This record gives sequence, structure tokens and C-alpha cells, in this order.
Amino acid sequence: MTSDDLKNEMPLEDHLRMVSEELSVLILEDDRLQHLFLPFLPDEETVLWILERLQELLFPGFHGPRELSAPEVRLHVQTLLVEVGRDMKAQIAGALRYAAATERGSTDPEDHKVFEMAAEEIVKSFTQSLPEIRRQLSLDVQAAYDGDPAATHTDETVLCYPGVLAITIHRIAHQLYELNVPLIPRMLHEYAHAQTGIDIHPGAVIGESFFVDHGTGVVIGETTTIGKSCKIYQGVTLGAKSFPVDEAGRLRRGVKRHPTLEDNVTVYAGATILGGDTRIGHGTTVNGGVFLTQSVPPNHVVRAPKVKTRLLDRGQWDQD
Repeated sequence: MTSDDLKNEMPLEDHLRMVSEELSVLILEDDRLQHLFLPFLPDEETVLWILERLQELLFPGFHGPRELSAPEVRLHVQTLLVEVGRDMKAQIAGALRYAAATERGSTDPEDHKVFEMAAEEIVKSFTQSLPEIRRQLSLDVQAAYDGDPAATHTDETVLCYPGVLAITIHRIAHQLYELNVPLIPRMLHEYAHAQTGIDIHPGAVIGESFFVDHGTGVVIGETTTIGKSCKIYQGVTLGAKSFPVDEAGRLRRGVKRHPTLEDNVTVYAGATILGGDTRIGHGTTVNGGVFLTQSVPPNHVVRAPKVKTRLLDRGQWDQD
């Protein structure tokens, strides 16, 4: 009788004990799939709770309570900021400690205060940026309304449009990215990606009055730069032509790999623009389906060759 036969004849509880032992050994041997001994790893549930509170601050009434007087607004904002600041400090301190631990292999428990102090300074800088983030989002919401004739009101774009949600989360994540916060910007980025189908790396620099229409399948890479009043449709990729490597064959990080769109650029559905040295001049329109790896001067229209279309009636279709 083979070992598989013996396993099949085991009572269920014995079988489960055997499998649990195998899993436990693998868990303890493979560090890539567990972080049981790093309790300071950022907590996804808490990070998303912070995001919800930030949405209340950025879009009051659309998120959170709606019937607030002017004095109540001030108290509500203050209360939210205190809650957000406290939890954000703890999560950022954990993220900083995590990054140090993964880089050095471990951290000295005495370093905890250092990470706490660094996190506090980051929270101060981040919260100081919230008025500017809100100003940018107001312009993004207006751009969504102005850019879509199907929109009946700016309220509709806030409540319903995935592009507005994606840029909201991106502007938060980008600010944290600029402050060199590990992990948390990417956690926010992938949450937005999962919710909307729009993949904007937190490193991408995006100017005001930005609108992604429809949105599903949009990819905007880490080193992309997008100017003011740009509009992108579904299925657009702003990506890299290649991934440069160093002498050891490792990927080189932090180099410009993704394109630049100057102000007032429109990119229609399904277009692909690649390369860190690719620059699309202001006022240019890139038509749908274009594959572009070279720069375009300002105020141009880029279109792909027209596909020859044939119309056949059913009889001709059956004969072809």
C-alpha cells in the first residue's frame, strides 16, 4: 500500500493534523509568504480606515455625516484629523520600521522612538498638504463634469465616476510617496486599482484638472508626468519601452521609464504610449488604437492607419 493510499484511509482529523504539520513547516521555512515576526507591518484594514476618514475630509457630505452646522464642521474636521493623525502615525512608524528591518535584516528595539519621531514629522507634512489636495480634487471633479456630456452634475462625478475615485486615492498616495513612506502608498494604489480598474502608480506626477473617462484598463507607470487639463480614456497605457538593468543584471530602479504628457493632451481609448524619452506636446490629441514610442510636437493629432472595412450581406458572407 502506497503512502497516498494510507493518507486516503486516514480519519479526517488525523489527515488535517498531518496537513497542518506540513503547512507549519513550510510557513516557518519560507519567509516570502509570512511576516509572523514583524508585528509592525502596516495593517491593511487600518490603512483603508484612514482612507475613509480622509475621504470624509476631502468630500464632506459625500462621505460621513451630512447635516452639520458651521461650528459642527470645524469640530468634525478637528476630530477627524486627530483620529487620522494618530492612526497614520502608528502605521507610518510601522512601515518605516518594516523597511529598515527588511533592509538590515532586523531592527534594534531602541530604534522604535526614532521611527515614531520620523512618522510624526511625515504626518505633519502630509496633513499640511490636505488643503492643496482638496483644491486639486475640486478641479478634477470639474474636469470630469466638463469632459463628459453624460454627466448631469458635479455631484454625479463624485458619487459615481471611477476616474474621480482613482485620482482621489492617487493624490493621497502620491503625497505619501513623495514623503518616502514605504508600502502604504502602494497599498492605497492597489486598492484603487481593484476598485476601479485604473492602475496609477503613486509615483506618477499628475497636474490639476485631470480626468480619466470610463477608466477600465488604464495603466499609468511610476515615472509618468502628466500636465494640466489632460484627459485619458479607457484602455490607455502610459508605459515603459524596456526595463534597463545594471552590470549584475538587476533592474535599475528610479530611472525615467514612462512618457510625459504636456498640458491639454487627450489620449483616446486603447492608445499605448511608451518610453521615458517620449514627450507628447501640449494641445495634442492621440487617437484611439495608436501605438506610440516617439515624441510628438505640440498641437498635433496622432492617428493610426485606417483599417479597411468591408460590408457583406449574409449571402456574400456565406460565400467568402
